[in-house]
Amino acid sequence: MDPPPRAVRPVLQDLPLPLRWGVVGAVVLGLAGALTGLVVGVRVYWPTAWAAAIEVGAPATFVGFALGLVAGALVRAFHRVHQV
Repeated sequence: MDPPPRAVRPVLQDLPLPLRWGVVGAVVLGLAGALTGLVVGVRVYWPTAWAAAIEVGAPATFVGFALGLVAGALVRAFHRVHQV
């Protein structure tokens, strides 16, 4: 069985560029948001820190996907314009 990075790479390479960037943006911002929510939750009221991680991480995931999708679409458009 391949380690996770080698197993994920072929799946991401099969996706169109905007979708690939969207997935990467969702993962990066989702993890950052969940970690931020967890830290804030632990500092405010530790028994519900898991809920704070979800409350901050879920919207961050959607924002990361949207930003990655837009950035990937812009890169794809830039490549098509400059291919001529």
